[in-house]
Amino acid sequence: MKTSLTNELGALASESRNPDTQDIDLLPTLGILEKINDADSGVPAVVRQVLPEIARAVDAVVAAFKSGGRLIYMGAGTSGRIGLLDAVECPPTYGVPEGMVIPLIAGGEAAVHRAQEGAEDDPQLGEADLREIALQPHDVVVGIAASGRTPYVTGGLRYARSLGCTTVALACNKSATIAEDADIAILPEVGPEVLTGSTRMKAGTAQKLVLNMITTASMIRTGKSFYNLMVDVKATNQKLVDRTRRIVMEATGVNYEEADQVLARCDHNAKLAIMMILSGLEQAEAEAELDKADGFLRRALQNLGRG
Repeated sequence: MKTSLTNELGALASESRNPDTQDIDLLPTLGILEKINDADSGVPAVVRQVLPEIARAVDAVVAAFKSGGRLIYMGAGTSGRIGLLDAVECPPTYGVPEGMVIPLIAGGEAAVHRAQEGAEDDPQLGEADLREIALQPHDVVVGIAASGRTPYVTGGLRYARSLGCTTVALACNKSATIAEDADIAILPEVGPEVLTGSTRMKAGTAQKLVLNMITTASMIRTGKSFYNLMVDVKATNQKLVDRTRRIVMEATGVNYEEADQVLARCDHNAKLAIMMILSGLEQAEAEAELDKADGFLRRALQNLGRG
């Protein structure tokens, strides 16, 4: 069993030896960094090759959000932590409620800070974690695994699919077995790592790029931007209060004081403040127009002939 698994892993592109870095242990610091940088530079081009699959995932997530569903990431180790990193930024950046984008990691919260050996090898744990959050058919589950064969992820995807959820596999090997349990397979094969098997490097970078795309594009498609401004950002600290102010100033052309005055009237809601300034409407009327436009600021202004 162990020999078979070793042979399987050894055949994966992400686990093979990189011929360009065989001498890396002999290089000075700058030479090592140049090798790492050279390897990293090819990752975006590989991700570009799978944009059609990423687009399908985004469309599925948008449909889920519109029906009250959730986006759920699940992975082990680095893959789980990358999912966590992307998910926790969604509420403050886009003003979405907690629990709309959920990260699950094999071994639970303890695994965020310290490896939980063996947790990723249990497919039943993946199913159990999804049951714990009361998975529903209108949710989207994204399984993340650099190798593409993590049992925790496989168990989760199989359970999600049995309920009728849209399932997405994100792996960095074309032969990823988790793709067998996914409706959409996103497989950017970035090849051998600088240090053999250290998939927190190129594979991790590719995963982060893909997850950033999924959430960013999904939020744009659900009205969380105005042009390229994050108009649903939550002003929860001084930096974000300042960013909210600058967003309003950029979108409307008003000065610092005017932006502050309007924001104070609408609880620092940048989207609403911009709507009020550009439409000339009072708060209640501006809110009503935004509701009619499903939260899309540009559409609301266009409906009034001011877009």
